[in-house]
Amino acid sequence: MQIEIQGRRTHRKRRTDEGIALLISIFVLLLISVVAIALVVSSGTESALAGNYRSSTGVYYAALSGLEEARGRLLAKNPDSFTTTAPGFLPSPGTTLAIGSVAYVLNPGPTEVAANILTTYPDTEYDNEFGGGSLAGATVTTTNSVWNQTPLNGLNIPGPLYKWARINAVSEKSLNIDVDADGNPDSITPLYYDGAHFSNNPAVGPQVLEITSLAALPNGSQKLLQYLAAPVPITLPPFLGALTLSGSPANGAAFHAPASNSLYAIKGNDQDCNGSLTGLNYLAVGVFTNADKNAVINGIPPPVRASYTGFNSAPDVANITPAFPASLETPSQLDALAQTIAQSADVTIPSGPITYPLPTVTGSALTPLGMSSTNLLTVVVNGNLDISNWSNDGYGLLLVIGKFTYDPDTTWNGIILVIGQGQVDGSHAQFKEINGAMLVAKTRNSAGNLLPGSNLGGASVQFSDSMQGYGVRYSNCWIQKSQPSSNFKILSFHEISQ
Repeated sequence: MQIEIQGRRTHRKRRTDEGIALLISIFVLLLISVVAIALVVSSGTESALAGNYRSSTGVYYAALSGLEEARGRLLAKNPDSFTTTAPGFLPSPGTTLAIGSVAYVLNPGPTEVAANILTTYPDTEYDNEFGGGSLAGATVTTTNSVWNQTPLNGLNIPGPLYKWARINAVSEKSLNIDVDADGNPDSITPLYYDGAHFSNNPAVGPQVLEITSLAALPNGSQKLLQYLAAPVPITLPPFLGALTLSGSPANGAAFHAPASNSLYAIKGNDQDCNGSLTGLNYLAVGVFTNADKNAVINGIPPPVRASYTGFNSAPDVANITPAFPASLETPSQLDALAQTIAQSADVTIPSGPITYPLPTVTGSALTPLGMSSTNLLTVVVNGNLDISNWSNDGYGLLLVIGKFTYDPDTTWNGIILVIGQGQVDGSHAQFKEINGAMLVAKTRNSAGNLLPGSNLGGASVQFSDSMQGYGVRYSNCWIQKSQPSSNFKILSFHEISQ
């Protein structure tokens, strides 16, 4: 009887154990299922996050590419510059872009039409900055991106997916910042950059431009990015006079004006780009020693000394050493400046390394450059430049490292630097002039070696008695227009929420 009861208890225990094992197995299966489902969900979430990241990263860099293309093409030295590939798209270098002038770089996809881009992808941000209806009343110009021009458009290379990049001027009001410290960000005058601050005064530096880019991906992702940028000018020596001649106590400057030409004069009375006096006065001739001051005055025919006007009484020749930067008063320092200009030049003639004896370039080499009041260039001549009988006009900055032979049948509007051999001469006829400023400095000997020590060599400007021409007229307007730039500096960068 006992054996039978014990057997029944053992049988019940086994059945109970079997029930518990089943429950545990079911629980484990449920747990594994939950973990598996969680892993699947997690994997899907991670895939979605990765996809979103790829999309946001792709559209970000697509918009950034639009900003960078527009910024790069603002430089005249860029082979695809707007000046070269889209004349009239923007004002000429040095000319202010007016508030209300809007320029778009369009980048349609393979199946899109450029004329429809701004309709398909409207620019709503401009009115946010300038007020409702501003874009409708703006003067709009357009050009295609480099991806929609030869040769890239024929290579079947997929380009960045930005749709448009806009370039426009900015003001206190559009940026909502108080630039003139009058307590109200209300001015609609274009802004300029002095190297550290914004200003309403165009005399302090180059204009600030706004570049905005919209990118759109096929999945609908969009991104709007924006730069404020301004050209970074190469720091040139201050043009304290219409003509500046280097020299030292050991190596004096030499100057001889055309004795038979009573109309030749050097004037420091500032003129605008149209030749009208501004009321500002600079030196006629600046030198570095008192001895050179006397030497230059002696080189001016007495009957016309009264025509050399400017800041002081005529003949206005003065020692500029106290006001001239000490960092540019040695041969190595001024020569380094010339090399910096050469590195950012639009044109270098002849190309390649400098060789001595220096080759001579004639005016015919300047003709194909197409210089004009709307196409100012930085031209570097790695040799002597002789423009005798060249009847064209020049615009921009001209740097000659050898001897410069001037012909008054040419008007040069801008800056002329003769740094290296520091020699200028001329003997021809016709009556034109140099508008802007001219600096002549000797930093190297005839073999091309840098002058030793800290003293600049004596510059030489020797015109024949019979040479005609009106001389040099100071023009801060042409000087500012001719300032060379190394690049467009990014002053601010931000993403605009949509």
